[in-house]
Amino acid sequence: MEQFLFTFFNAEIAARYWPDILRGMGVTVLLSLAVIGTGLLLGLLLAVLRATGKRGLVFMVVAFADVMRALPPLILIIVLFFAFPYIDLAMSSFTATWLALSLVLAAYAEESIWAGIAALPRGQSEAARSTGLSWGQTMGAVILPQALRMAVPALTNRVISITKNTALGSVVALSEILNTAQAASSNAGNPTPLMLGAAAYLLIFIPVVLFARWLETRWRWKR
Repeated sequence: MEQFLFTFFNAEIAARYWPDILRGMGVTVLLSLAVIGTGLLLGLLLAVLRATGKRGLVFMVVAFADVMRALPPLILIIVLFFAFPYIDLAMSSFTATWLALSLVLAAYAEESIWAGIAALPRGQSEAARSTGLSWGQTMGAVILPQALRMAVPALTNRVISITKNTALGSVVALSEILNTAQAASSNAGNPTPLMLGAAAYLLIFIPVVLFARWLETRWRWKR
C-alpha cells in the first residue's frame, strides 16, 4: 500500500505540479464553454435552415451533419492544425480544437433539434400561420421552444460527450489538463500528476453531469 500511494498519490509531487494542473483546468473550462456556445448556436441555425424545406439548403445541412458525425474529432483537429497552414490558414492549437469540436457538436445538435421540430404535429405551425404569424415568427415563438425542450436530453448527453474530447487537444500540444498532466508525469517520473488530472476532470464534469440531470428532469417533455 505504501508503494501504491508513493507511486500514484505522491504528496510531494502533487504539491509541486498542482498549479500546472490548475492552469490546464482553466484552458479546459474556457475551451469547453467556447465549444458549447458555438456548437449549439450553429446547430440551431442549421436546424432552422433545414426546416425551411428548400432542397439545396436541406441537402447541404444533411451532408454536413452526416460528414461531421462520421469523422472522428481527432482527425478534424489534426487536419485543421497541420494541413490548413499549407493553404495559408494556420491556426493555434486552441483554435483548431475549438473549431473541430464545435463543428462536431453542431452536427449532433442540428440532428437533435431537427428531430424535435419534425416530431411536432404539422397542425401547430398551420394554426400559427392562420393567425397571421410569419414563418419566422411561427418558428421562433411556437415551434422552436417546443423542439428545444424535446431535444434537451439528447443535447445534454452529447454536450458532455464532446466537451470531454477537449483532451484530444493534447495531440496538437494544447496545454489543457491531459497534456499538462502527461508532461508533468514525464518530468517527475511519476504518474501522480495524471491522478491530479483525473481529479481535475471530475471537478469539472461531475457538476456538469449533475446539472444535465437536473435540466433533463426540469425540462422533461410531457405530452
